[in-house]
Amino acid sequence: MSGGGHYLAVFTSDKTGPRWRAWYAMSDAEREAKDREGLAALAAWDEAHRDAIVYPGGPLGPTKRTTAEGVADVVNLLTVFVVVRAPSHEAAARLFENHPHFTIFPCDGVEVMPLLGARPQP
Repeated sequence: MSGGGHYLAVFTSDKTGPRWRAWYAMSDAEREAKDREGLAALAAWDEAHRDAIVYPGGPLGPTKRTTAEGVADVVNLLTVFVVVRAPSHEAAARLFENHPHFTIFPCDGVEVMPLLGARPQP
């Protein structure tokens, strides 16, 4: 896929919500089997969308927030990110329909936003 805009996709997940509670309620064997299934599905998604992936991103760790009052630890819903190229915002969002992060793993969705001012790549 050449041309198109760049879009940041951030997977969200409420780690105190019902999807994570169900994940942690699984036995170790069930969770390991789900991990294997999910990792295979992620590899297949990556391969199917390799031409659209500009930067593969990865998991996000603990967050610190800096404000006029200083620096503090915070908890947010941001879990994983990736940067993709697509001909439109809608097309970028549709790349993630039925994504393994929320069909197999306990993420609850993905937020997709244009990277304003990003230079197109060939």
